This record gives sequence, structure tokens and C-alpha cells, in this order.
Amino acid sequence: TRERGAGVVVAVIDTGVAWRDEAGFHRAPDLALTELVPGWDFVDNDATPDDEHGHGTHVAGTIAQSTNNALGVAGVAPGAAIMPLRVLDANGAGSWGGIAAAIRWAADHGADVINMSLGGGTRSRTIERAIDYAHERGVVIVAAAGNAARGTVEYPARHDHVIAVGSVRFDRTLSYYSSYGEGLDIVAPGGDTRVDQNEDGIPDGVVQNTIVGGDTAR
Repeated sequence: TRERGAGVVVAVIDTGVAWRDEAGFHRAPDLALTELVPGWDFVDNDATPDDEHGHGTHVAGTIAQSTNNALGVAGVAPGAAIMPLRVLDANGAGSWGGIAAAIRWAADHGADVINMSLGGGTRSRTIERAIDYAHERGVVIVAAAGNAARGTVEYPARHDHVIAVGSVRFDRTLSYYSSYGEGLDIVAPGGDTRVDQNEDGIPDGVVQNTIVGGDTAR
């Protein structure tokens, strides 16, 4: 049986999501049929987690962009609902404290899965406690192993109770940038724009429908 994610809420802890058409923001067209549930902006401390960077929308799209609509690409779980939690600003910067608060918020507001495509090399006890809190409430927590091309999985992916995901390219070998080593749990297609292994004339990146960098209305 192939599941489409129906009934599952995925909290995307990232730069926010392009989820609305107002106040100078534009909802990503290929999220038009995707269900979004209320989230929170831990950068501006309000209920409008708008993406000012592009990465969070890209991640949300990989998870649940609309499919079978002749637009963009297909999310791996198009029936899932996205909970946008903004912890990174327009420059992609944030704090462990904000991320920890978002993990707890997600656990308290009905998230079934938490996705964190972010990280760093420093262990955080604050993050660890937040992960334990979410895990105890039955939340599945997933994080990127890191893009540092080192044999060390980054945090928060390296913490207990987190599924650490690395990246492979078209030929199923490790992408040049992907971190690896102890704590890595699984690898998945992540692209490699340095090569064209499927010979379609296009670098092998991950195509997504997201905002234009620096322009939230496009």
C-alpha cells in the first residue's frame, strides 16, 4: 500500500512557508491544494510564519506539494498537512532557543512529525530536552545529517530520538556535500548539481516550487 500522508501533520521547522497571498507575500502556487494548519513565527513572535528566504517553502514542497495538478512537482506525501514554524530569518540564521521552542510548540499543537532541515556542529542541551519532550508525546522527529561533507552527523540530527537523514545522488552514492558517520540513520535522494547522471541535460538538483530569493511576492 502506498500512503499519501492523509491525516498526518508535519511541522516544518525552518524559514517559514509561503502560505498566504497578502501583506506582500505570495502563496507558492504548488501549495494551492496542500493543507496548512496554524503555525508560529519564532523570529517575529507572531502567528504569521511567512517565508522570507525560500528554504522552508522548498522543504514543505518536498513533503507535501500538490500533485496530479500539472504544476511544479509532486510531494512525497501530498495528503499530509503542513504546520509552518519559522525559526530562521531571511538570511537563514536563528538560535537554538528558537528551535527548541518550536519543537515544544509542535508537540503541544498536534504535530505527528517534526522536520528540521537545519543544523550545526554544537550540541545543545536545550534542544535535547525539547526533543525528549516531543518524543515522549509520540512525535516522530527527522533532521538533516548536514551539508558539511564531513564524517560527523550534525545536531540536532545527532541527538537521540531523531532520524538523521543523509543525501544520495542519482547513482545512489553519497552526495559530495552530505555529512555521514555515526548517528546516520537513512539516506534519501538529495541531488547533486555538479553532475547530470540521468543525462537529461539538467544538473541533478532537487526541483521545487518556492519563492524567489529576496522577493516574497514571486
